[in-house]
Amino acid sequence: MNFDFSDDQKMLKEQVRKFLGDKSGYDVARKHLEGKDAYDAGVWKGLVDMGLTGTAIPEAYGGLGLGALELCVIAEELGRAAAPVPFSSSIYLAAEAIKLFGTEEQKQKWLPKLASGEAVGTLALGEGLKAANPRNIETAFANGKVNGLKQPVADGEAADVAVVVVNSGGSGEGAISLALVDLKGDGVTAESLRTIDPTRPHAQLAFKDAPAELMGPAGQGWSQLQRVLDGAAVLFAFEQVGGAEAALEMAKEYALERYAFGRQIGSYQAIKHKLADMYVKKELAKSNAYYGAMMLNDEGSELTEAAAASRIAGNDAYVFGAQENIQTHGGIGYTWESNCQFHYRRAKLLALTVGASAQWKEKLVSRLEAKNAA
Repeated sequence: MNFDFSDDQKMLKEQVRKFLGDKSGYDVARKHLEGKDAYDAGVWKGLVDMGLTGTAIPEAYGGLGLGALELCVIAEELGRAAAPVPFSSSIYLAAEAIKLFGTEEQKQKWLPKLASGEAVGTLALGEGLKAANPRNIETAFANGKVNGLKQPVADGEAADVAVVVVNSGGSGEGAISLALVDLKGDGVTAESLRTIDPTRPHAQLAFKDAPAELMGPAGQGWSQLQRVLDGAAVLFAFEQVGGAEAALEMAKEYALERYAFGRQIGSYQAIKHKLADMYVKKELAKSNAYYGAMMLNDEGSELTEAAAASRIAGNDAYVFGAQENIQTHGGIGYTWESNCQFHYRRAKLLALTVGASAQWKEKLVSRLEAKNAA
């Protein structure tokens, strides 16, 4: 059994790394940290021109018709660069949801626009500090209209279309549906929210009689959402692996060039242990992410378990790596001028995207218990 990527996929990874290395360095991230742009238009255009936004979208809808594995290698490089672009919101979440569960008319309308970068998409799930579940979704759908409040929504101000998790009537999971809303249409207002990582902006979306279309039959939204989140969890895990590798490389390079008491700080046992621990966690996350990629690509029966394990290990590796990178840099790592902050900010943000570790741990344990009981 081959757990590695193909030569073509590795070549794609190298091309994406080269492009992001040239066009999306830390200077670009800093510009967005200190500015007000929703994302970097130049980097986004480059990704679109390379056809990356259409990677996993079928050719019939304007995409390249490739698969999940190609998307995984792209995700890893986006994470390595901490790129300030709405790729995850538009492609991992919105495009995948529409591709999997949209009607033919919805696919024809939106997938070509998402593939070409003409439109940006997002997923509107959260409604404040509470973890979303079928009993607390209050945003309502009735008579072709959506009413309610969603926050935080990644790239909510920049997005043109949103897959909105709504209560369409009833109780429990049967009350939840997915609705497609044109965010540039009537009845939608967006307000920027302040988060730990301004390079990946979030917004509050308010819907007041906003025209909407259900994606598939009413009442199937919760199971549909879980499939979308499982796939996104694997892709975010690859972003976290890329970010953890970048943090490790940054820490290693500093440890080799910084001297204290006449010695490279990398020669001290305490620093060696930090770097070794970062490496171990990163490799564990990578192993889980690779298994998740295989399940996602094959639509395997263990996708949910693999996605949860990928998510948990990815969160652990990236947050730990970003923190230890700052510690390795010492006092300078805490300054505004230091680039360590970009991975720390992104690691903390990604740790909550599509659910915190505690939610994924509960999901993994529940799934394993159910299998054992059967």
